[in-house]
Amino acid sequence: MNRQDPCHIEIRGAVLTPLPSGALYWAKERLLVVSDLHLGKSDRIARRAGTLLPPYETRDTLFRIETDLQRSGARMIICLGDSFDDRAAAESLDEEERLWIARLQAGRRWIWIEGNHDPGPVSLAGSHLAELALGPLVFRHIATATGDGEVSGHYHPKAEISARGRLVSRRCFLWDERRVILPAYGTYTGGLRWTDPALQRLFQPGAQAALLGDPVRRVPMPLMAAE
Repeated sequence: MNRQDPCHIEIRGAVLTPLPSGALYWAKERLLVVSDLHLGKSDRIARRAGTLLPPYETRDTLFRIETDLQRSGARMIICLGDSFDDRAAAESLDEEERLWIARLQAGRRWIWIEGNHDPGPVSLAGSHLAELALGPLVFRHIATATGDGEVSGHYHPKAEISARGRLVSRRCFLWDERRVILPAYGTYTGGLRWTDPALQRLFQPGAQAALLGDPVRRVPMPLMAAE
């Protein structure tokens, strides 16, 4: 994050800071929010398709969470759903990965929000909730139609901008005065273009995007005319 000119998101009076990693930090609550970790994706792909990917994405993702926790000093973390690529992936974590998660949880309040990939509780410590209301905000996996005070994930938004004559794609946060949608935090995750109708219909004129990178870059979200 550019310390001289940080990007901030204000939703219903809550001031939130998008981090270069794709995490969102709420300083007043010392709260770190991450979404769509998809831990164990290489395991799930190997089981279902027989395709072998380097099985290091879980540890890479955990390392980045650990770095964000240390830098921010967060005492609470909310994982906004799809933390695991499926329920079997959650159970297939090896002992070192389970111990790593336990170390990250130590001394912190840890909330697992249920996603469509990982419905229901898994055999890891922490609170397992469908959604969480905290102050003026509500944390859930998938955005709703109204979205008042909503912090969600699910869509893996990405921006496409022209830079020096070429098209550049970046994961991004999207927000307006009612809601913010986080990018996917996990290592093996794709993205949905910010011009996709599924995202377009959720935002009002004046919506913004924060492109991942150091520093985070704030740009207007292009809203297409409804057909």
